[in-house]
Amino acid sequence: MAQRRRPLPAGRAPRAPGPRPTLSTWDARGRMPCVRTLLGLLAALAACGAVAFLGYCVYFDRKRRGDPAFKRRLRDKRRTQAQKAEGQGPAQLWDPAKNEKLQELFLQEVRMGELWLSRGEHGMGVEHLSNALLVCGQPQKLLNIFKHTLPPKVFEMLLHKIPLICQMLL
Repeated sequence: MAQRRRPLPAGRAPRAPGPRPTLSTWDARGRMPCVRTLLGLLAALAACGAVAFLGYCVYFDRKRRGDPAFKRRLRDKRRTQAQKAEGQGPAQLWDPAKNEKLQELFLQEVRMGELWLSRGEHGMGVEHLSNALLVCGQPQKLLNIFKHTLPPKVFEMLLHKIPLICQMLL
C-alpha cells in the first residue's frame, strides 16, 4: 500500500531528494534555524559568561581585601620592601641613633664584660660580651673587634656561646 503524501504548506517548495533531516535541525515552524540565530545565541551565552566571570572576580577580590590576614601580609610585605629600598636589611632590628636605651645597655654589657675579664672571671666576662652581641646592631663588626682585642681563649669561648645566643633570639 502506498503512503499518502501530505500537501505542502503554502510558500514551501518540494524537498530535494537525499537524506532526510532529523527533527532536531528543524524549528517549531518546520524550518531550519538560521545561522544568524545560532551566532546570536552563542554571542548572548558568551556575554553572560563574561558577566558572570567578572562578577566572580569582583566578589572574591572584595572578600580578599576585607580579610585581616591579607591586610597584615600586605603591610609586612610593603614594610620589608621599604626597608630594602632604604638600604637596611631586615636583619638589622634597630637603629642605634634612635634607640638610646639599647645603646646604653650595649655599652653597659661591654663594660661589665671587660671588668669581669680584667678580674680573671672569663665565664662571666663572656656572658656579658655575648649579651652585648645580642643587643648590638652590627654583630659581625663587633665580633671582628673582639677577635682583635680579646685573648684567643676568651674569643673561642665567645664563639662557642654564639649558638646559644641565636637560640635566645628565636
